[in-house]
Amino acid sequence: MSEVAQQRPIHVPVAIIGGGFSGAAVAWHLLRLHPRLERVVIIEPRAELGRGLAYSATDPSHRINVPATRMSLIPDQPTHFNDWLEASGALEADPAARRSEGRNFPARAVFGTYVAAQLAALGPRIVHIAAAAEAVDPSEDGYRIRTSDGGTVEAGIVVLAVAHAPPSPPTGLARALAFHPRFLPDPWQAGALDAVRPDDRVLIVGTGLTMADLVATLDRLGHRGTILALSRRGLRSRGHPAALHDPYGDFATDPARTAGALVRRIRAAVAEAVAAGKSWHCVLDQVRLQGSTIWNALPLHERARLLRHLRPFWDVHRFRIAPQVEEVLDQRIAAGTLRLRAASLQGVERQSDAIHVTLRDRRTGAVTRETFDAVLTATGPAHGRVFADNPVLAALERAGLARPDQLRLGIEVTADGRAIGRDGTPTPGVYVAGPLARGTVGELMGLPDVTNYAIRIAGAVAARLERDAVSDNAPTTYASARSAVK
Repeated sequence: MSEVAQQRPIHVPVAIIGGGFSGAAVAWHLLRLHPRLERVVIIEPRAELGRGLAYSATDPSHRINVPATRMSLIPDQPTHFNDWLEASGALEADPAARRSEGRNFPARAVFGTYVAAQLAALGPRIVHIAAAAEAVDPSEDGYRIRTSDGGTVEAGIVVLAVAHAPPSPPTGLARALAFHPRFLPDPWQAGALDAVRPDDRVLIVGTGLTMADLVATLDRLGHRGTILALSRRGLRSRGHPAALHDPYGDFATDPARTAGALVRRIRAAVAEAVAAGKSWHCVLDQVRLQGSTIWNALPLHERARLLRHLRPFWDVHRFRIAPQVEEVLDQRIAAGTLRLRAASLQGVERQSDAIHVTLRDRRTGAVTRETFDAVLTATGPAHGRVFADNPVLAALERAGLARPDQLRLGIEVTADGRAIGRDGTPTPGVYVAGPLARGTVGELMGLPDVTNYAIRIAGAVAARLERDAVSDNAPTTYASARSAVK
C-alpha cells in the first residue's frame, strides 16, 4: 500500500471516497475479484486505512460488540479475524478481551489494526490519498474528484463509502448550552470526555450503544458522580446470550407485507425458540440475516411505519453490547450512579456553569427539574443531514447525480448499488457502499452486513470494468457521466 501527496492529476479506473471499513472492504474484494486491476485509489484523510470513526477509537473501553469469530473481512473465512487475533499477540496484551465462555471481545482499535494489515498486504495496488474529497464533478471520461490537498483524481468509476453525519443534539439544548465547557455535542472528539470532572452530575441524551460506550469510558476515567441517561423510550442495549445458537425462524418465505405482521411473526418465533430452550437472540439474528428480503417486501409506507414505531426496539435487541461494557452498566445501576429514564426534554437553562433541565416522564407525564454539571449527546448519527453536512454528497446532489432516499436514511440506490440521480435514473459509474445505502438495501449497520454488501458492490464494479474492457465502442475504460447531468 502506498500513500501519495498529489502533485498532478491521478488517472485511475476506480476511486473510493472514504477509507473506513466499508471503503477498505470494497477495495480488498475488488482487487481479489479483478486481479488485472493494477491499483485502486482510496481518498481518506485519516493516516491509516480501514479504521474510519468506528475503529479509530483508542479508548480501550470501546470494544467490538460481537464476538471476534463473527467479525471478518472475509465472510467465507468467519474466524479470519479471530485467528489473526490469536496469532498477533493482541490478546496477551489485553487479558480482559477473553471471556470465560471462549468468546473474544477486543478493543475496537484492534479490529482496525487487523483491517489495515489486510490492506497493507496488497502493497502498491492500494493507493492512499491522505486528504478529504471535497467535490465530485462529471468529466468526459467519468468523474473529477477534487481533494483538500489541492489535488485531483480522474476516475471512471467512483465508489462512495462516506461516513454517517455526526450526532445532532436537540436544537434547544444546543442553543441554551452553546460554549458551555462541559456540553459535548460530539463526544467522539479526541479527549472530549476529559472535560468531565470526577464528581460531575452528567446527563446523557440517548440510551443506546453510544451511551453505553460513554459510561464505560467515564467509569474507566474514574468518574464517581451520578449519570442520568434519557431517551424517548428509555431502552438500553441488550447483551449477548450465555449460550450461542444458530439463527432461528424463517422470515424470507412469503415475507410479511406490514410492520404489524412482521412483529407477530417475530414474537411467535421467539416463543417457539424459548420453548425449545433457546433465547430470543437467535431469532433476531435470523431477522438480521434475512433483513434485505424482509425490508424489500414492505411497501414504503410500512417501512416508514416500522422506522417510526419499531426502530428503537430493533436497535437495542440487534446491536448488543460487549459483556465488559454490560458489566459496567450493571454495576453502576446497582450502585445507584446510573439511571435510565424514558423522558423528553422540556426546557434547558444555564446559570453560570450549572445546567437546569426540565423533563417530562413519558409514562406518567410528571414534570421534574434536575441539575447537571455536564451534558453529552449520544443520539447516534444524524442520517437526515448527511447531504447537508457532506460536501461531496452536496455537490453530487447539486449536479443531479445523487439524492437522499425517501426515508432520509442516506443515499437512494438501485438494487445493484448505483446512486440514483435527480431524475430517478441510475448515475453511470457511481456506486454507494456502506450503511448509507440502507434505505434501499435494508439492514446494513452491523459489520457482517456491511461486509457482504461491500462484496456485492465490488462484484458490480468488477463486472463494469470487464464490460468496459471488452466494449468495442468504449474509447477508454472510463464511463462518461455527462449524459447523467440534467
